[in-house]
Amino acid sequence: MKLMIASDIHGSAAYCKKLMDAYRAEAPDRFLLLGDLLYHGPRNDLPLDYAPKQVIEMLNAIASDLLCVRGNCEAEVDQMVLHFPVLADYAWLDVNGLRIFATHGHVFGKDNPPPLKKGDILLCGHTHVCACERMESFSYLNPGSVSIPKENTPHSYMILEDRTFTWKTLDGSIYSTEAFE
Repeated sequence: MKLMIASDIHGSAAYCKKLMDAYRAEAPDRFLLLGDLLYHGPRNDLPLDYAPKQVIEMLNAIASDLLCVRGNCEAEVDQMVLHFPVLADYAWLDVNGLRIFATHGHVFGKDNPPPLKKGDILLCGHTHVCACERMESFSYLNPGSVSIPKENTPHSYMILEDRTFTWKTLDGSIYSTEAFE
């Protein structure tokens, strides 16, 4: 299974369009979004080409491929316009034998993990910073942000295929990889 993972679009139609181009080029089996899809929130400046209605159209067009967890900027009104579930706080996934706890990161995160077993992966967005850290009992991974990256990380997404995570820039260039045996 090939899984594409992205987070923190924050209503940017320009960067969402680039993400959709990457999605078509990658042709994943499923596409996991880690929240903060439509709104920028009070701590962020408006992203480039802020147009949530256009983001809604782009995401609804691929609704059957999407899995999503709720970010701290999602509200119940968002579910009224999006044609895929967006209000789950987390999801447990078993992908290629990897046990993954997917969440946005504002409740559970690297410094406040949920109950995890040794070898589990905690997959979060929220910080807008690409990350892969092997902790004592779990691994923490973050795809970074599609529209508002921080700490000099690129506009990015991840691919999980054959137990290997690959971070890519929106133009498809490889940023980093990490294999899990």
